[in-house]
Amino acid sequence: MAISDRDRLREILRRYSVRRGGEFRLASGKISDVYCDARVTTCRAEAMPLIGRLFLDLFAEREWRPEAVGGLTMGADPIVIAVARESLDRGPGINAFLVRKEPKGHGRRRQIEGLASDDPLDVVILDDVCTTGDSTIKAIEVAREAGHRVLGAACLVDRQEGAREAIEAGLGCPFGSIFTLGEL
Repeated sequence: MAISDRDRLREILRRYSVRRGGEFRLASGKISDVYCDARVTTCRAEAMPLIGRLFLDLFAEREWRPEAVGGLTMGADPIVIAVARESLDRGPGINAFLVRKEPKGHGRRRQIEGLASDDPLDVVILDDVCTTGDSTIKAIEVAREAGHRVLGAACLVDRQEGAREAIEAGLGCPFGSIFTLGEL
């Protein structure tokens, strides 16, 4: 019996990204005895198609039909590229964009990179690991300020420490995840 994309990605995350024991300071400032460095997985060639397909499956379940996917650099970068690439196998492609933490200090001074025009798009915001949701919230706010319609937000791993509530209740934006930390 063939292993599912989800089960294979879970194996890769467990092997390369999840660390248990010790004391880890998270981006949120919280201390945890479990750390998930998802970039080690999201940058692996074997994981990229799995990530792309699983997020596209989530979009289909939620009936999100984005024209583009993006998120705050760096955590979202390999994820949005994986989704964009895999979308070509399912029909019209979904473009990718990257959100800078701050607008670029020169040139066009953009905070969103990768889109061919400034026309408003239907977008989904992606992230690697969500704890409080601050990075995802920042990307949602930047996308909305640029005129884009945010259909939803999703992360690879939800630590279940308030991100969902902050994004759904605080911003009125639907939220999903591929895994919770407890599933890893």
